[in-house]
Amino acid sequence: MDPMEAALPAAHRAERNSFVDEVVAVTGWDRGRTHAVDWAAVEARIGTALPADYKELAEVFGHGAFDGYLELHTPGAAFRSGDIVLHAAWLGEWARTHGSRLWEPYGIHPAPGGLLQWGSSEQAHQFYWLTDGPDPDRWPVLVCEDAPDSWERFDGTTAEFVHRLLTEPEHPFSIACYFDSHWFEGYGTP
Repeated sequence: MDPMEAALPAAHRAERNSFVDEVVAVTGWDRGRTHAVDWAAVEARIGTALPADYKELAEVFGHGAFDGYLELHTPGAAFRSGDIVLHAAWLGEWARTHGSRLWEPYGIHPAPGGLLQWGSSEQAHQFYWLTDGPDPDRWPVLVCEDAPDSWERFDGTTAEFVHRLLTEPEHPFSIACYFDSHWFEGYGTP
């Protein structure tokens, strides 16, 4: 949350749209199209609770990409690499059998405080949460370009990260300057 917003009384902040609502508005997405997810089962399989706004993004949008760039990984995705549950299990197994040098200085979930991937880009960026701490709604977003030691940290929520990526030219991974309007393309989820 930015300092100006933090200074506002709680009642005023509550009147403001959520970042999920802002992403819906900027993409023109139909909020009535929802994807039912058994979050208790998903979180049991992954081995941790997940951020609330991510779960809302997954229910509202499903598996797909924002502006053809940022792919949102969701449970039950049309293919394995986009399914957050299957991909988390695959990455965890890879790290267990091959080590986690590729993600240094971090470990991979289910290691305590490990990285849990929630998205990727067409340009080989990988979007993770740093699962450090008991409250998933406070996990920072970490982004890695396809190069070692290229970690960027964003101390905000998943939906805030997506919204700022779409709308703010100053955001480190902004695509705001490339498009006059923004969209979401679903990848074969109902």
